[in-house]
Amino acid sequence: MDDLKHTALFDLHVELGARMVPFAGYAMPVQYPLGVMKEHQHTRDAAGLFDVSHMGQVILSGPSWDVVARAFETLVPMDVLGLEDGRQRYGFFTNDAGGIEDDLMFARRGGDLFVVVNAACKEADIARMKAALEPEVTVTPLTDRALIALQGPAAAAVIAALDSRADDMGFMDLRDLELDGVPVWASRSGYTGEDGFEISVPEARAEGLTRTLLAQDGVEAIGLGARDSLRLEAGLCLYGHDIDTGTTPVEGALTWAIQKVRRAGGDRAGGFPGAAIVLDQISEGAARKRVGLLPEGRAPMREGTEVFDAAEGGTRVGQVTSGGFGPTVGTPVAMGYVEAGSAGIGTSLWGEVRGKRLPLTVAKLPFVAANFKR
Repeated sequence: MDDLKHTALFDLHVELGARMVPFAGYAMPVQYPLGVMKEHQHTRDAAGLFDVSHMGQVILSGPSWDVVARAFETLVPMDVLGLEDGRQRYGFFTNDAGGIEDDLMFARRGGDLFVVVNAACKEADIARMKAALEPEVTVTPLTDRALIALQGPAAAAVIAALDSRADDMGFMDLRDLELDGVPVWASRSGYTGEDGFEISVPEARAEGLTRTLLAQDGVEAIGLGARDSLRLEAGLCLYGHDIDTGTTPVEGALTWAIQKVRRAGGDRAGGFPGAAIVLDQISEGAARKRVGLLPEGRAPMREGTEVFDAAEGGTRVGQVTSGGFGPTVGTPVAMGYVEAGSAGIGTSLWGEVRGKRLPLTVAKLPFVAANFKR
């Protein structure tokens, strides 16, 4: 682990008995003594605390909100200009072929834009933003802030007990709070499908605040293993697996994230990389689509499992991109891409596991209903 980067909470993870693994260049906790299954269910039932400080945090600033927002819209197909102060959106960078370079969260803080990008892509993302936006817009990586997430039905009560202003926050709100004397930027969002908060905190105060949160009733430290099974049940994409540079937003079933103002006929239609391809696919459809997949029986179908339209012979129609056991649903769950003609809910397909084809069914996403506070 010596050649890996450490987050501000590394020593605390070790103290808590975490099993540390390499992830995106960092030493990160994959699980704690509680174990992945119990960590997963604890997050669904109470509150799980995650260290996500490996993510990239960036501030975009300029002479006005109008300038910052319009500049960022040249990189993403989202409505940035219409974002109200203290609100956050999901988005993604596209390339000239309409592929997704990374997915991200962005929020308005007054005249600035606060952007959170994936750990494995952050250097490329920062370079992309600097090349496209500077000098008119200043791109400032926040290297002195940690990021923690508190997720689950008990998260709101825990945070509100430390700052009552959190009670008034709805899904995708961003607000300055003070938690145990620590000023933080908190968004009501997450990567589990549960209600919760993602909290940007000065790095020097991160361990103290994390200890305070872990001392509250119902809060347990949760590792990357349960984070993955939680997001899979919630039907959320993992970059580099379910979406990548060769996947368009339409193929990835992410057109909900492209607001009407950026679509054909909208006031600011197009203007982002690959717009012609993406907008054409929104209108005409794509040849393949990301879908939920429910394998029969108890054997999970992992990433890379090839999917066919018949138990024997037939045609290869797709591939699993994420798969495992869903502790909340009590069965294996998966996501993957299949040809458009095989993407209808209820379609019977077969996944080839160790040379044997096993039945699976195209299923509606998410597998576990979202519990966000609307």
